[in-house]
Amino acid sequence: MLAYIVRRLLLIVPTLIGIMVINFVIVQSAPGGPIEQMLSQLQGTGVDATARIGGTSGGSDLPPQAQQSGGGEQFTGRYRGAQGLDPEFIKQLEQQFGFDKPMHERFLKMMGDYLVFDFGTSYFRDQRVVDLVLDKMPVSISLGLWTTLIVYLISIPLGIRKAVKDGSKFDIWTSGVVIVGYAIPSFLFAVLLIVLFSGGRYLDWFPLRGLTSEGWAFMPWWQQVLDYFWHITLPVVALVIGGFAGLTMLTKNSFMEEINKQYVITARAKGLNERQVLYGHVFRNAMLIVIAGFPSAFISILFTGSLLIEVIFSLDGLGLLGFEAAINRDYPVMFATLYFFTLLGLLMNLAGDLAYVAVDPRIDFESRKT
Repeated sequence: MLAYIVRRLLLIVPTLIGIMVINFVIVQSAPGGPIEQMLSQLQGTGVDATARIGGTSGGSDLPPQAQQSGGGEQFTGRYRGAQGLDPEFIKQLEQQFGFDKPMHERFLKMMGDYLVFDFGTSYFRDQRVVDLVLDKMPVSISLGLWTTLIVYLISIPLGIRKAVKDGSKFDIWTSGVVIVGYAIPSFLFAVLLIVLFSGGRYLDWFPLRGLTSEGWAFMPWWQQVLDYFWHITLPVVALVIGGFAGLTMLTKNSFMEEINKQYVITARAKGLNERQVLYGHVFRNAMLIVIAGFPSAFISILFTGSLLIEVIFSLDGLGLLGFEAAINRDYPVMFATLYFFTLLGLLMNLAGDLAYVAVDPRIDFESRKT
């Protein structure tokens, strides 16, 4: 097993580099980079993605040449919106954002910094990327952790029950619920929950914005806990409703496949009751794919499943940070979060393989050559 772990860890290196190279080339080659963003803000045509939650896009450090629109030589180069500006000012912007160097040099420097976990400073927030991520992490972890746990607590028992009662009325009507949950995305459920329970039109039971109330730090600990769950209820419910369907059907199909195998028939022939057969023999084999997929499911919900939920409920988490970074072309935030979360995802895939072995020791990855 140790040799397999070492091989997988070594494979992470070229995989991570390949992902970073592809994304770096695509993003750096796309129009509308940080220089264009700065120029559009200078001319008053920029779009501030962070304005909704009180953020600001920088620009306060622009040199005096930013105000010059005529006289002397004017820049007419490759940057959209640069016409009429002093070429020296454009060069200063290129130096500020590192675009005075070739693309390969920028990539090598970036990867060299990432190896020592130096993720740089945001272009438009004037904060270290690490500080930004740590500041947003509690929100996304809260959403991801509670959603994943509740989804598993609902989906696994429901999937087992559907497999045991396959074809019954219970299986039919719960399948209807699963289809609805699978067909309607989480953000539509979020809008519906706001309309029904957050003062949208009917009831006003839950808050609409934020993860905690104003003055939360000064509340007693028990009131802090209640306030936290009061705020997070609707976002988590929206994610759970939109996310439990796939895992429910995966659990059902996995159990259905195992129930029809020969060893189950043999166990029943030996006189074991259905509960002993189900949980003593079928459960371990059927739950392999479900349990082993927990790490990747958590990562998926944590970093990709909650963007619109964070926007709708004004939760300042990692999903919203990544969205704002893409809109503002904040390359340090974009590439640093891509690097960190890709590395984390690759490690979670390895953790999933180890979970297979923990659930069923008969699985032997040592015999694999890759």
